[in-house]
Amino acid sequence: MTTQSREPLKTRRPVDRPRRGVMKMLAAGIVTGAADDDPSAIGTYASAGARYGLAFLWIAPVLLPMMYVVVYLSAKIGQVYGKGLFACIRDQFPRWLLLPLVTLAFAGNIIEAAADLGGIGAALNLLVPIPVPLIVVGAAAIIFALQYFGSYMLIRRVFRWLALILFAYVAAAVMARPDPIAVLRATFIPALRIDAQSLSLIVACIGTSLSAYIYTWQSNQEVEEQIALGRRRLWQRKGATASEMKRTSRDVLTGMIFSNLILYFILLATGITLHAAGRTEIETAADAAAALEPIAGQAAKFLFAAGVVGVGFLAVPVMTTGAAYDVVQGLGRAGSLHDAPQDNRLFYAIIAAVTALAAAMNFLGFNPMKALVWSGIVQGFSVPPLLLLMMLLTNRPAVVGARTNGRWTNLLGWTTTGVTFLCALSLAASWLL
Repeated sequence: MTTQSREPLKTRRPVDRPRRGVMKMLAAGIVTGAADDDPSAIGTYASAGARYGLAFLWIAPVLLPMMYVVVYLSAKIGQVYGKGLFACIRDQFPRWLLLPLVTLAFAGNIIEAAADLGGIGAALNLLVPIPVPLIVVGAAAIIFALQYFGSYMLIRRVFRWLALILFAYVAAAVMARPDPIAVLRATFIPALRIDAQSLSLIVACIGTSLSAYIYTWQSNQEVEEQIALGRRRLWQRKGATASEMKRTSRDVLTGMIFSNLILYFILLATGITLHAAGRTEIETAADAAAALEPIAGQAAKFLFAAGVVGVGFLAVPVMTTGAAYDVVQGLGRAGSLHDAPQDNRLFYAIIAAVTALAAAMNFLGFNPMKALVWSGIVQGFSVPPLLLLMMLLTNRPAVVGARTNGRWTNLLGWTTTGVTFLCALSLAASWLL
């Protein structure tokens, strides 16, 4: 039996956010898109490009609409319902379903945060001769200190421009002079043999592009933005105008296009440099950095390290805070980045615990670059059930009122849900057989 919020769904007419110029919107989209490709994504795409060369390029255009619909649906829940994803699930679904979903998302966030911290450590190890686990501890301590004593916006202002270094992969791919006909053919005509290894990388690419932490973060950021406008009560946040939803759709699409562009050129750069040279395995950070040599030469490792640190410092706080959102909302408690640490000790204690656990996992002896791919695979198995619930929620008038999904959103959303289930089940079957 489901429960619903007792407050009316739409008791306010939202005030539209200020209009932004085209250039400012594009600049924000570029930064957002670059930052969405966390170290796990970089490691996964680089591994796929090195292993299969141009044969993996087709996955970028396939993933773009999937990336868009996932982030848009998540934003819609936070913007229209006025609560984060797991608070919405708690209101609308029975507790026996809530607990395993919270556990799955929580574990996925910790594993991906651990892999991303390991990626930061491996990248910085190219520059400083300090053991990777020790670098991880230092990075985790700095990230938590910035969250505790500052804010995520402070972290974003400091590190977001480093994420733009990932566009060096675009230049590196162009300077490697690939055959344009071969590139176009590989982009639009899949030519990949389906086996356990290729399925693993497909699921990893899906998992790292549609990670569960994105769902939680996006829905809660919509809530946080409204709280920042003074809408602290639920009835003040519920509902959205057509222009607000249109602007949300446009902003999400802009960010995802740039994120997908980076995905594509990481695949292309590693495929045309590493794979073509017979280097088909990414074992170390130096292997991944080598794809930037066409543009940077001996300085490739500096570019790679700066880019990974930039996106890592942007992504890890999102994952640790996302885990805290999941838990407090699953418990029916409140949690917001607008709360001071002394006013919400549980929320910040969870962030601290997740950060510590993620750092500790790097002492288990896993290869940091391999862990980036495996974290994507783990996320690939958590994506389908959460996406299924998001589709159900965004088609319920009790949740989004008149803003239920249109025909094209439903077509894209249900197709994405089916594809993610099919890929995850196919990979599981390949392991068993």
